[in-house]
Amino acid sequence: SKGANPYIATGVSILGGMAAGLVTGILHTVLKIPALLSGILTMIALYSINLRVLGKASLSLLRMETVFTAFEKLGVESSWSIIILGLIVVAIVICLLYWFFGTELGSAIRATGNNPKMVRAQGINTNTMIILGLVISNGLVSLSGALISQYQNFADVQMGTGSIVIGLASVIIGEVLFGKRNFMMRLISIAFGAITYRIIIAFVLKLGMHSNDLKLFTAITVAIALSLPIIKNYINPPKIMIDENEQPLQNLNGGKNA
Repeated sequence: SKGANPYIATGVSILGGMAAGLVTGILHTVLKIPALLSGILTMIALYSINLRVLGKASLSLLRMETVFTAFEKLGVESSWSIIILGLIVVAIVICLLYWFFGTELGSAIRATGNNPKMVRAQGINTNTMIILGLVISNGLVSLSGALISQYQNFADVQMGTGSIVIGLASVIIGEVLFGKRNFMMRLISIAFGAITYRIIIAFVLKLGMHSNDLKLFTAITVAIALSLPIIKNYINPPKIMIDENEQPLQNLNGGKNA
């Protein structure tokens, strides 16, 4: 906002998000505050911090250099520069996450999310893994926020409201489209889920839906996506396979009733 290098500003925003994740992790693991409440407390504190950083509730970035400016200087149209840089960032993030979570440390973080008791039995500090997971995830959230602010040419303290629902919708839609496969496909499915969600939003807006109804539409979309497995079970109930070698109960009892 002060004419600083946009790449440095984006890096600083990532560090700020990682610091917020660190605070949330400490509140939850060290001070034993419930996970949901820890996140809420951090969000409340960040509201005041964001106001301090911005100087006001809303800040315009018009006529300021952004990370998209470099592509525009090369003669690339604004819309295409957004798509190109977005694809580059997504590809880099997916590759880095796939590499990191394939390491011993990354595998420990994944295992902590799946089965913390088993991880503790292996002598791994689950609190440290939880904090690291929050630091990484919040850093990625900050990266997204920085890119969106530069794409929209403004920053607002309220612009992140409801983002968790959009993220959940992207994950669910991606799982519905690709299913639960290997880790790389799960990462790719999240990206495609986010793209699909935005396409759906653009489509319903083109049909005439008011922008004020988007949150309601998103909630309905997530509810439907979450209930799809149950709906599939009702439509095609799982068949119970009976082993042909299994003997009737009366044969096991020598032909006599129990």
